[in-house]
Amino acid sequence: MEKNKLNILLEIAIKASIEAGEEILEVYNKDFEVEFKDDKSPLTLADKKSHDVIAAYLAKTDFPVLSEEGRSIPFNERNNWTIFWIVDPLDGTKEFIKRNDEFTVNIALIENNSPILGVIYIPVQKSLYFAGKHCGSYKISNIDSTGIQITLSDYIGMAAKLPRDDQNGKFTIVGSKSHMTPETEEFIRELKKVHGKIEVMSKGSSLKICMVAEGKANIYPRFAPTMEWDVAAGHAIVKFAGKNIYIAKTNTELFYNTETLLNPWFIVK
Repeated sequence: MEKNKLNILLEIAIKASIEAGEEILEVYNKDFEVEFKDDKSPLTLADKKSHDVIAAYLAKTDFPVLSEEGRSIPFNERNNWTIFWIVDPLDGTKEFIKRNDEFTVNIALIENNSPILGVIYIPVQKSLYFAGKHCGSYKISNIDSTGIQITLSDYIGMAAKLPRDDQNGKFTIVGSKSHMTPETEEFIRELKKVHGKIEVMSKGSSLKICMVAEGKANIYPRFAPTMEWDVAAGHAIVKFAGKNIYIAKTNTELFYNTETLLNPWFIVK
């Protein structure tokens, strides 16, 4: 996709994520009820309100949307999509319910099975990560609802370009707060043999990928189930920061729009 069109779409995705984040906070700051879907995963009013905001923004574009709410779209229909959105309106619903603040809004655009832009917004922190194929990866540390009134050039002007070196020479691994598996623990033990003393960070939701993109962590191994909408936005941010997400078994880049929508085990580095 040519640069100008992609930048327009990135601006739309940023504004959608910020407005969706405001809707999420309205629910988060009050008492809320939790429902459970057929697969026993939790769902809140915040998920629904965020989804509605994002859907309204993306309806202005020419491309279909794939999200958890739309996972029933038949593969023989999806398989013909060359460009489409992948959205997680509230990534880290478990973290949201625990009220530990580590949940995000994730929006990505996929072209030929690979991400070409991504946005991750952290509503409580008002932190914004965004990336595009033609402009690189960035982070804004404090942005509020007035952010929906400015342009992509303004966002870039406010932002720090990624990656940044924040590790002080330490080899750092980031892992899941909710999904630490025996395979992950073994992977960490093997890394210790190579790097000696290492630091292990724990983060929720897609923030783990952001830590690698930002330069706060060297590697994020994920040897537990994830869905495509959990990862796509972070993939764009880490990719255009000069790193990538690799399928663990093949060491090839992760790709999207598979029949099951379930990601294989992967490593971000």
